[in-house]
Amino acid sequence: MRLAEFRERVRSHFGENLQNATLANVREFLDQLQNEAYDNARDETGCYEMPEESARSYEEVMQDFFARVLELPAEQAVILLWTTAIELAYAAIEHQYAEALDPLFRALEE
Repeated sequence: MRLAEFRERVRSHFGENLQNATLANVREFLDQLQNEAYDNARDETGCYEMPEESARSYEEVMQDFFARVLELPAEQAVILLWTTAIELAYAAIEHQYAEALDPLFRALEE
């Protein structure tokens, strides 16, 4: 996908300044992109070949990811890094909400 198409999809999904982005629709958007990437990566037989992984820890997985991104064409790298960043940002927001709401739900259980 070209960067211009990606930019248009983001804006049509979330609004010009991402004002309509929520935890739920960010997850939905990212899942949709992942499904499309998976569908596009399948071969003629409909199979998807998993890349061989040698990483043994989360740290090694992240090192490998960022090393591979450096080898991508600029437009692909921007899209991949943007989607990773928004996923991490909204995961942090979700974690923050969970911490804030946990005492309320804990009080209901007592």
